[in-house]
Amino acid sequence: MVISKDEIKEVLKKYDPNKITVCTIASHSSLHVFRGAYDEGLRRCAICAKGREVPYQRFRSADEYIVVDKFADVNDEKLQQKLRDMNAIIIPHGSFVAYVGLDRIENDFLVPMLGNRNILRWEAERDRVTKLFDAANIRKPLKIDGPDKIDRACMVKFPGARGGRGYFVTDSPAGFDEKMKLMINKGWLVEEDRAKAHIEEYVAGDIYCMHYFYSQLTGEVEMLGMDRRHEANIDGLVRIPAKDQMEAGLQPTYVVTGNFPVVARESLLDQAFAMGDRLAEVAGKMVPPGLLGAFCIQTMCTDNLEFVAFEISARQDGGTNTFMNGSAYSYLRYGPGMSMGRRYCLEIKEAIKQNRLEDILT
Repeated sequence: MVISKDEIKEVLKKYDPNKITVCTIASHSSLHVFRGAYDEGLRRCAICAKGREVPYQRFRSADEYIVVDKFADVNDEKLQQKLRDMNAIIIPHGSFVAYVGLDRIENDFLVPMLGNRNILRWEAERDRVTKLFDAANIRKPLKIDGPDKIDRACMVKFPGARGGRGYFVTDSPAGFDEKMKLMINKGWLVEEDRAKAHIEEYVAGDIYCMHYFYSQLTGEVEMLGMDRRHEANIDGLVRIPAKDQMEAGLQPTYVVTGNFPVVARESLLDQAFAMGDRLAEVAGKMVPPGLLGAFCIQTMCTDNLEFVAFEISARQDGGTNTFMNGSAYSYLRYGPGMSMGRRYCLEIKEAIKQNRLEDILT
C-alpha cells in the first residue's frame, strides 16, 4: 500500500517541532544539507555506509552518525523507528532514491520527507517525463521509436539514477548494436537493458542544468543555481586533436564525475523562469502535491537561444553541490551563503513557525 498523507500526519503528531532532526543518506548531495541544517540551528543525522563515513566525519557534518552495512539497510523497521524517535525529516536526493528504492519509498519508508515521494517515479520513467514536458509546453528532443528507426545522431539513455553511466551516441542501428556490446562488456549494462533504451535525437548546444526550489508555503518557484557536468571520458577526448582522437579508437562515455557552476546570459532568464513555473504548475495537477522543494530541469541551449529539456530531477540534483556557499542566483534572492540544503532547512523552520509542517512533507 502506498504511504498516504494521513499516515504521515499520524507520525507528525508524535513529533516535537522544537527538536526536528534533518537527516539523509551521506552521499550524492548531502554535505550542503548538513551544513545548511547547522547554519539554521537544526540537529543533523547522517546515515553512512560502512567504509564511506570518513569524509562526513572529517567535515564534522552531523551531530549523529548512523553507520549501516549498506544504504538499503535504511529500510529496516528498527532504523526507521529510530529516525521517527529523533523527529527526523528526510531530504531526498539521487542516492537516497537509488539505494532505498522507489517501491520502498512509496510503500514502506514511513519517515516524513520534504518532497513529494509520489513524483520520484516520474523522473525515472521517461514516458512520464515526456507527459510532464508536453503538458508544460517545454520543448524536448524528438524521441526515436526503437534502434531500427535510428536515422540521425542520437543519444541513447537508460532508466534510473545512473549518472550518465552506459549512455552513448550513435547514428545507425548497427552503431547501436556495436555500442550496446561495448557497454555490456564494460559491465555498465546488461542484455536486458536493450529493451529499456530511451533513444532521442542529439541536440547540439550548451548544457544548462537549472536548479529550482518550489515552496508550498509561498506558492513560488525560486531559481537558486545552474551547473554543467564534468563527464568521463568525453571531456578528456575533446582535449586532444581530432586526428589523435580517431587514431586512439576510444569510444566516448558520459559518466558524471563532477559539476561546475555556470551563469546564463541575462536575456535567457525569462525562458528559465517560465519553464520552472510551468513545470511546477502541471506537476501540481498531474502528481499532487507536485514538485515540493528542490527540482532540476536539465537542458541544452541551442544557437537559436532556445532551451531544449532532456531530463528532470524531481528532488535535489547533484549539481546543487556547486553552490554550497551560494550561487549567483541564490545571492540575488538571499544574499551570501544560501545553498540548496540551507534552503530546505529554511523551509522547515518557516513551516514550523506557521504550524504548517504537514503541508511540506509526504
